[in-house]
Amino acid sequence: MTIHPAAADGFGRSAAAYERGRPGYPAAAADRLVAALPGRRVVDLAAGTGKLTRLLVARGCEVVAVEPVAEMRALIDPPARAVDGVAEATGLPDASADAVTVAQAFHWFDGPRALAEIHRVLRPGGVLALLWNRRDLRDDLQRRLTALLEPHRGGVPAHRDNAWRAAIEASPLFGPLHEATFANEQVVDADGLADRIGSISFVAGMGEDERAALLADVRALAAGGPVTLRYVVELQLAPRAGTLHSA
Repeated sequence: MTIHPAAADGFGRSAAAYERGRPGYPAAAADRLVAALPGRRVVDLAAGTGKLTRLLVARGCEVVAVEPVAEMRALIDPPARAVDGVAEATGLPDASADAVTVAQAFHWFDGPRALAEIHRVLRPGGVLALLWNRRDLRDDLQRRLTALLEPHRGGVPAHRDNAWRAAIEASPLFGPLHEATFANEQVVDADGLADRIGSISFVAGMGEDERAALLADVRALAAGGPVTLRYVVELQLAPRAGTLHSA
């Protein structure tokens, strides 16, 4: 099973920018996620550079971080164990995890195949947890960034398409989604804003001239000094064919 070409190319080229430029997750969201887990053996699926992985480790979880892009996988810190694999074929043993987490990534998956694999890896009573930093389009700066990005997006999968949600809600392998939201902010200068936007898969995959022109426009939005990007963090928890563990 291969990953989407836009993800393989874009994230391979932008791993360092991703680590520098992508926001983390607020402590309240990480605490809520961990409190809902039925145990501490966690598979962090499509772990990227390990932004969620580190929060899980810091809260006492034993984490296997599955990430198919070598450049991103190389940035995942011990003591998490980083392994090569995809959502649809992790290579992990049956019933080996109390929870599977997916941060900012489920929209890239083949939903039914990934859910079957996650179900296999989870023990009975286990939980699937999704975490997203969604750009808050009530914020003027985020709207201005969207106006710059939309002409370049094409057909790349996105959180907003909700195909990921439809796949989970249609699956007999998981119970209903339990959801919570949190506010998040990221203060960046012009270079940080360029890293944030440059780490988007379809931006990273552009030709050099086109990408440079876009990022020059992005930098101009922070030319006067640091700016604040606002996000809505979404947490979704789905039990593996059983009752959700009570925090």
